[in-house]
Amino acid sequence: MAEIPTKARAVVIGGGVSGCSVAYHLAKAGWTDVVLLERRKLTSGTTWHAAGLIGQLRGSANMTRLAKYSADLYRGLEAETGVATGMRQVGSISVALTAERHEELLRQATVARIFDVEVHEISPAEAKAKYPHLNIDGVVGAVALPLDGQCDPANIAMALAKGARMRGAKIFEGATVTKVTTAGGRVTGVDYETAEGPGHIEADVIVNCGGMWGRDLALQNGVTLPLHACEHFYLITEPVAGLDPNTPVLRVPDECAYYKQDAGKMMLGAFEPKAKPWGMDGIRKDFEFDTLPEDWDHFMPILEHAMNRMPLFQTAGIHTFFNGPESFTPDDRYYLGEAPEVKGYWIAAGYNSIGIVSSGGAGQALAHWITEGEPPFDLWEVDIRRAQPFQKNRKYLKERVSETLGLLYADHFPYRQVVTSRGVRRSPIHDQLAARGAVFGEVAGWERANWFANEGQEREYRYSWKRQNWFDNNRAEHMAVREAAGLFDMTSFGKIRIEGRDACAFLNRISSAQMDVAVGRIVYTMFLNDRGGIEADLTVTRLSETAFLAVVPGATLQRNLAWMRANLGDDFAVITDVTAAESVLCLMGPQSREVLAKVSPNDFSNAGHPFGNAKEIEIGMGLARAHRVTYVGELGWELYVSADQTAHVFEAIMEAQPDLKLCGLHTLDSCRIEKAYRHWGHDITDEDHVLDAGLGFTVSRKKPAFLGREAVLRREQQGLDRKLLQFRLKDPDPLLFHNEAIVRDGKIVGPVTSGAYGHFLGGAIGMGYVPAKGQSDDDILSARYEIEVAGQRHEAIASLAPMYDPKSERIRA
Repeated sequence: MAEIPTKARAVVIGGGVSGCSVAYHLAKAGWTDVVLLERRKLTSGTTWHAAGLIGQLRGSANMTRLAKYSADLYRGLEAETGVATGMRQVGSISVALTAERHEELLRQATVARIFDVEVHEISPAEAKAKYPHLNIDGVVGAVALPLDGQCDPANIAMALAKGARMRGAKIFEGATVTKVTTAGGRVTGVDYETAEGPGHIEADVIVNCGGMWGRDLALQNGVTLPLHACEHFYLITEPVAGLDPNTPVLRVPDECAYYKQDAGKMMLGAFEPKAKPWGMDGIRKDFEFDTLPEDWDHFMPILEHAMNRMPLFQTAGIHTFFNGPESFTPDDRYYLGEAPEVKGYWIAAGYNSIGIVSSGGAGQALAHWITEGEPPFDLWEVDIRRAQPFQKNRKYLKERVSETLGLLYADHFPYRQVVTSRGVRRSPIHDQLAARGAVFGEVAGWERANWFANEGQEREYRYSWKRQNWFDNNRAEHMAVREAAGLFDMTSFGKIRIEGRDACAFLNRISSAQMDVAVGRIVYTMFLNDRGGIEADLTVTRLSETAFLAVVPGATLQRNLAWMRANLGDDFAVITDVTAAESVLCLMGPQSREVLAKVSPNDFSNAGHPFGNAKEIEIGMGLARAHRVTYVGELGWELYVSADQTAHVFEAIMEAQPDLKLCGLHTLDSCRIEKAYRHWGHDITDEDHVLDAGLGFTVSRKKPAFLGREAVLRREQQGLDRKLLQFRLKDPDPLLFHNEAIVRDGKIVGPVTSGAYGHFLGGAIGMGYVPAKGQSDDDILSARYEIEVAGQRHEAIASLAPMYDPKSERIRA
């Protein structure tokens, strides 16, 4: 073995397909001084036993972009490296056994059309013609993707490894990384062990591609990498006579199964609803190309379905019954990006059994991010900064991944809630809300009331693509906010305190709006990147001359903290997560002023408490800081209450106004979308220009310098590429969620970025971007718009201004 160097620009840890892809793409980007260290042999962890399915359609445009990149890359690797990859575009078919699943497949077909992936909706008979071995009894419908494929996973990794070497990267097997070394909050290199003894490599960048070993390695440096291995099963038959080598991959998600032709044999794989976590006590050091014990009892329900669905399994002999470990994450999405805890510590891990189709694109995206200093496009879905610190808890992970493995093939209903590892983060009034009928959902570990059940009504979701069992509850809550008043518990808001001598100057440098305002003023602002993309959408309240409070969505808190700290520079300011210190009770609606007057002696008039201001108030026998802002488009206040007084303040309000309507997050969403308020992560991301998003009013033109200023000025001169519109379906019956197709004058122009039902406006409301280059507003609005929902097109009214209260007269009361 060649001698391992003592210095490198980057060290990649892990020689599975993910690590090989990262090394390949770093070298391809010109970083030839790259070293990959693999503890045993390349592919010996999970890659070697992967199924090798290449499905190009994912749940969003950018994830589909990465999957399509992988497929294109793998097709060309053999010619580039001489290593056979087994990549064949045999196509895939997904069949539905229920009307609800058929609706999901038809919605996915619409998504494919938006993202320019070839798709065909086919009948059961057509599915049978394409897949002669398929028993179509009970099949309702199907969708075919002719450009999907399959490959040899181990050889894909080997081809990537060879391609990396050809570009100068060095790859070493039998070198176990024992520690990532750090100094001053950033990586300095890695310690490793080989058969010849220990060693060290100095490096400015390390990439943890450690798969199921990744969590424990990251933990040594305080890095949060929440993943856990599960047992994953498949079965391969003896050779089947006459099996067409071009047989498509078949997915039968209602039976938790997939099928693929494998060298004249048939493979049956499973994503069972209740999986078996593995490796809770650690993974032994000599684990290499290992299998786990058979468990026929666990696999038998899948096999019994298969014997009916694919009768050849009744007669074909079994060649292999395989069980091997794969790592899964709490939300079924993998991790990319720089860890917020340590500079230079990058991650590409946790692929949830889609590592082969994901790793090509993920490696390219991460290499771009590392070498260029920014991601190639919005990667929030897989950004490591979405992980919450508590999620590295092993008991939490063990329970959660027993569910997430099966979610890959579960019905992907809107509003579907996870059921495992619940109750970790709770508001001080959680039990009081539960006693009043709250039905909770979970985001970032927070239990949040999504809707309130009536007395005698079941407190469960009944999922559907149509109107779910809480639709009327949502209407009642929504109309209470529009006509009277409603109370929301928004304690899950992320709260960040920024204080110190340079706090104002620092915030002015990273914020689009003017931060040097009077004490008590609330500023709605963006954090922009150099392209004018939106890194964060938040409010900042000036608490004193040297202290500010930033309020962000709970799901983006870690990302927002990391962004602030990364841009602090030499400014003297302290950035502190104070989320747990205060609860937030939002009292919203035209009668909110009267409700507050019953529990507080303070002046809530326009003159006494203007919009956009925060003031300390007495409430009950306690104190709160009342912020006059809104995310529902009504007169209202967010009440920031110390955690110890929250229960008392809540009780005081409810005693003073016993009929006050308690409202959940679904109502917050349905009200905000009527008002066309943007939702970060859906309607606006770091890829969306602040002007295209219609948020130019948050950008100060008077400030001489701030992040993103030049990009804003350039776009103003050049004109907008796109504009974000609000849509309302004329037919009050269909529903919008997201990723329905926006159709302009008969042509699909993009996806609905978010959707909900507008109970006041009387129809489904959606948001989405349409092309605007060289077009006037009249040009844009005079077009004919439709929204495609599961293959059906519905007429829509489009608007640039909010359809609800366009002049914001109700907010200012």
